[in-house]
Amino acid sequence: MKKLIRWAIRYIPRKYLQLFGQQFLNIIAFFYRGNNVQCPVDGRKYRKFLPYGRIETRPNALCPSSLTLERHRLMWLYLKNKTNFFSGKHKVLHVAPEICFIHRFEQMPNLEYITADLDSPWAKIKMDLHDVPFDDNSFDIVFCNHVMEHVKDDIRCMSELYRVLRPGGWAIIQSPVYDFPATKEDPTITDPVEREKAFGQRDHVRMYGLDYADRLRTAGFTVTEDDYVRTLAPEDIKWYALMESETIYFCQKEKKVAESSL
Repeated sequence: MKKLIRWAIRYIPRKYLQLFGQQFLNIIAFFYRGNNVQCPVDGRKYRKFLPYGRIETRPNALCPSSLTLERHRLMWLYLKNKTNFFSGKHKVLHVAPEICFIHRFEQMPNLEYITADLDSPWAKIKMDLHDVPFDDNSFDIVFCNHVMEHVKDDIRCMSELYRVLRPGGWAIIQSPVYDFPATKEDPTITDPVEREKAFGQRDHVRMYGLDYADRLRTAGFTVTEDDYVRTLAPEDIKWYALMESETIYFCQKEKKVAESSL
């Protein structure tokens, strides 16, 4: 199973995996039923989750019914426990929307929910993140996860998300971040095989270091590097099969302070 999943996610384009993978995994889910882990997104329990990973396979990572990975389950818990996402009225832009969230968010009556992407078969709007086709200050919330490592000009894309976010709004903009000081990138590397060697994946153009939050700040955001997962009890981390190293990058567009009248 590990070898099959690793081969599929390395060589099958993501949009086809999204279209056809769920049917296959729904069958697999029957054989993984149990009571050792639970997906907080769909509430289903299993003896373990499926392995997942392109190069190094992570055990107990992929929920076969919801298709959540560790980061999706953590984000769901974060939204539920640390924000008013599920209760407040919000206009939301979701870039490169994850299949585990799309239908659930679409059904929430408190959201005006818009999905956008360049390639995703699930997104309602076809959009290049370098040139977002929305007016300034259009959204209360923006989600854009595991996208910035793919784009040509990440600072411009971050700035576009900042532009369309309303003052006082917030965004979650996740990316793989590695334990070295500065982001590694080289635009001269265009061959997919060489990109995989340099950046860990064939369609990645950079590997973010510990300066990732500073790059988001360069775009205008006030960034909180929230280690929310470390506030959870060890048994909850195990129950939801989370990664203890995952940081939530909570990005805010500050409200403008009104000038005092003289």
